[in-house]
Amino acid sequence: MFEPYLFAATVVGFVILALAARQIGDYFAKGKLPLISGFLAAGILVGPFGLNFIREDGLASLHFVDQLALAFIALAAGNELHLEEIRDRLKSIAWVGLVGGVVTFSLGTGAVYLLSDLVPFMNEMPSGARFGIALLAGSILVARSPSSAIAIVKELRAKGPFTATVLGVTVMMDVIVITLFGFASTVADTLITNVGLQLQFIFLIGGELLVSLVLGIVFARIIHWMLGLAVGAGYKELLVVLAGLGVFAGCEAIGSYAAATLQVHIAPQPLLVCVVAGFWVTNYSANRIVFSKFCHDAGPPIYVAFFMLAGASLEMDVVLEVWHIGAALCGIRLIALFVGSSVGGVLAGDARRHSGSYGLAFVTQAGVGLGLAKSVAIAFPEWGPEFATLIIAIIVVNQLLGPPLFKWAIHLVDESHERGEHGDHRGPRNAVIFGLEGYSLALASQLQAHGWKVKVAERRTEPRDEVDEADIEIVHVAKYEMETMRDLGMEDADAIVVMLSDEENLRVCQLAFEHFGTPQMVARLNQRHLLAEFNEIGVEVVDPAMAVVSMLDHMVRSPLAASVMLGTEEGQDIIEVEVKDRALEGRLLRELRLPLDTLVLSVSRDGHMLVSHGYTVLHLGDHVTIIGSEESLEQVAVMFEE
Repeated sequence: MFEPYLFAATVVGFVILALAARQIGDYFAKGKLPLISGFLAAGILVGPFGLNFIREDGLASLHFVDQLALAFIALAAGNELHLEEIRDRLKSIAWVGLVGGVVTFSLGTGAVYLLSDLVPFMNEMPSGARFGIALLAGSILVARSPSSAIAIVKELRAKGPFTATVLGVTVMMDVIVITLFGFASTVADTLITNVGLQLQFIFLIGGELLVSLVLGIVFARIIHWMLGLAVGAGYKELLVVLAGLGVFAGCEAIGSYAAATLQVHIAPQPLLVCVVAGFWVTNYSANRIVFSKFCHDAGPPIYVAFFMLAGASLEMDVVLEVWHIGAALCGIRLIALFVGSSVGGVLAGDARRHSGSYGLAFVTQAGVGLGLAKSVAIAFPEWGPEFATLIIAIIVVNQLLGPPLFKWAIHLVDESHERGEHGDHRGPRNAVIFGLEGYSLALASQLQAHGWKVKVAERRTEPRDEVDEADIEIVHVAKYEMETMRDLGMEDADAIVVMLSDEENLRVCQLAFEHFGTPQMVARLNQRHLLAEFNEIGVEVVDPAMAVVSMLDHMVRSPLAASVMLGTEEGQDIIEVEVKDRALEGRLLRELRLPLDTLVLSVSRDGHMLVSHGYTVLHLGDHVTIIGSEESLEQVAVMFEE
């Protein structure tokens, strides 16, 4: 009997626990572990096998959370399959995905069937039922994790043919695995119920897939209409999520109607309906950008709820019984991925080092795989929860192993473009200015007046007249490449300023970012078409026209601050100092004995600006911006040094 008050209490309690799970996930991330591992751990902690905050009867009440999250995960998988982004690598994607998928499915299915005598919930089943369950497991083992792969690519700023192929295969396989799972689910249901496979069942499977495709296109139209409504973004997201929940109810209703009226067992696959809808909206709708933003914004809270509930549903006693089976299946899957993807890469004509590294990139599993495991638990309540526990245990291991292996693969094929290590040098701060002109000479003089050691690099062989009169070190170089930048001492450069063409500016900044980890990069931008690429690597961009307008604006609204910035306020200056003295670690700003004529403007930590106040706690490596008299600022600079 439905009890609304008990249901409401369960939902509210679950939301509170999910908020706590988000924090636990953050702690796992700080330890270089996947976020979802933290969510799963939180679920185990509060579930029936932990603190029992979520009871077994409460899990049944939260069944709608699973369906809601599964619909979103399928929509997000479809959204990742953007045809324009994978068109150039379609041959490699097709071969690597096809061969890798076939080998993984075949070996996974065969391994589960052969090991079925050792699995508690399978060892007493007839061989047909065992084979049906093996098909389900084999299809789920094919699944990959687009979200994890994309996160690693962004972290390493990976670019190149290997990365493009991996992303294309990863996203495509999630679409294929949902279709494959729909086929396996129907066959498994047939075998488990001892009906036997007949020709009509082949047509029924085809009918289910066709109906799912049609419903997916219809659902895509509904999403397109919802995203075009004249309401706030939050309301649109809520409508789409609830509509996804409605897909499960609708597919179940169609299956019940077909069984009762038409006397046939045909039910559309809700995950396939949603993935088709996501794909259609992304590739054939004017709302692609809005839909992508929805998938990005709505994802974090939905993933927290889903993975935490998955952890709470884990039957830990089953995990302890079948851990050796899970370990064996992880190893078999790893072998299948290496063999299948390597053969696929060779057939596609890819470079040998790419073909040999593909297997490392496909280990990670997450959203879709977990979703399919949970759907088995729902569809087959007699043995489904134990099946889901085994599969989730495998996925957790793959999620832990996958990210470091993928990172290793990207480094092996030399497609990583992450920030390099910056040397820790002593003495005056160093700056390198690229481009010789009046502005660069004036900037060099001003930096030297503030105690910086400055070099100006110019791609010329003959000196200019104005250089002979300037007390500035000018370095003439043949080209702006790695060897040249090493000769300029870029390992010790605290800042670079580029005043070349936009393309040369971007090239120099990329080299400084990837190979030297230069902390501060400033570029003068002539055209705005490369602005996004400069922003991606953290370059401070100066648009001369906008800079003049902005400075005039500040001269009108805050003349004193603007005068200090321009250096026209006599005796006043602004400096930025790094907290290097260990004695300042953990100190409050209000506890520092700063000169009375100085003022802390801001504190920056790990590239993020903090709202500073008297109770701001300092940490080593913080950058503190201070305004004051030149004499007092010299004292402050000494205070923050080691």
